Amino acid sequence: MKDKRNEVLAKLLVEYSCELKKGETLYLEIKGKDTLELGKQILRRATERGATVFWYYNDDSLLRQWLKSADASQMKSLAAMHLQMMKKADAYIGIRGNDNPFDLADIDPKQTALHNKLFVKPVHFEERVKRTKWVVLRYPSNSMAQLAQTSQESFEDYYYAVCCADYPKMSKAQDQLKALMERTDKVHIKGPGTDLSFSIKGIPVIKCDGKRNIPDGEVYTAPVKTSVNGTVRYNAPSLYEGTVFNGVALTFKDGRIVEARADSGGEKLQKIFDTDAGARYVGEFAIGCNPFVLKPMMDTLFDEKIAGSFHFTPGACYEEASNGNDKSAIHWDLVQIQRPEYGGGGGGFDGKLIRRNGVFTDPRLESLFSKKALKPAGLD
Repeated sequence: MKDKRNEVLAKLLVEYSCELKKGETLYLEIKGKDTLELGKQILRRATERGATVFWYYNDDSLLRQWLKSADASQMKSLAAMHLQMMKKADAYIGIRGNDNPFDLADIDPKQTALHNKLFVKPVHFEERVKRTKWVVLRYPSNSMAQLAQTSQESFEDYYYAVCCADYPKMSKAQDQLKALMERTDKVHIKGPGTDLSFSIKGIPVIKCDGKRNIPDGEVYTAPVKTSVNGTVRYNAPSLYEGTVFNGVALTFKDGRIVEARADSGGEKLQKIFDTDAGARYVGEFAIGCNPFVLKPMMDTLFDEKIAGSFHFTPGACYEEASNGNDKSAIHWDLVQIQRPEYGGGGGGFDGKLIRRNGVFTDPRLESLFSKKALKPAGLD
């Protein structure tokens, strides 16, 4: 079904996020049948701009068949094919809209870990993320509406409002938060089940303003690798590798996870954190600041942007904000929301409170991230 809002979104992705130019090559990955209409709009707009597009269809029901029996040599061979294409690409757009988010729920975690190590890491983390202009997004499928516990029509209205926010204005708003984080050494976060301290001194701070993820709205860095001490309890459920995890709580000593537990899904926790040595260290600390994203829906690209939240990510760091933990095959964005309805909490930088119950203590900074300031245009 054609939706004119897809034209607005495709224009944003091609022209703003990827800044695609004549003569460049776009690697377009379309996951899930519902994403085809947006994929067509991206393909059309990119072609009209004079780009060459390599596109292919993929979803977890297909990946499932592969993971059930593929061995290491087969995974390396598949990675080599995709790596050749990725090396030729100037830009990458990935639309994720799997029909069933639980298609991988019963796949052996060892197979998933092998796939992450031999395919995802070399093709995406080491080539796509480091070298191309890239952006990834979910699509408002019925399965996503179910995860959000709302009707598909209501979810679609919400989705386009969130995804088509005024990202140029958001980028300017993030400048002040970025500068504050760049001046910071010690971070101390407290909340229900949480008392966590670490340093971000000397680690680059990166704005996420619609150039990499849609929806976007976070500013991230990484903790100094061995500086993390204390406990964090995440209150947003997480759907990771086909399993729903609730109430994940991690205890750190000198940067390393020494205890991991969860209210549900806990039996898989140890296997995930035993993937490799880097899986027990944290590769990202980020503050979510998209005012249109207010509640979790077990979709990382949305949940990590929730206004009044932060995420603290076991696994690999990003090259742009490296703390040296770049060898892990996992990168698991776990989220804690600190608004009052989720239990509250606060965060301090170098002993000064900068956010209380999900609200920045500087009213000027808080106003920059308001719905009014970042209201999307062109969707009527």
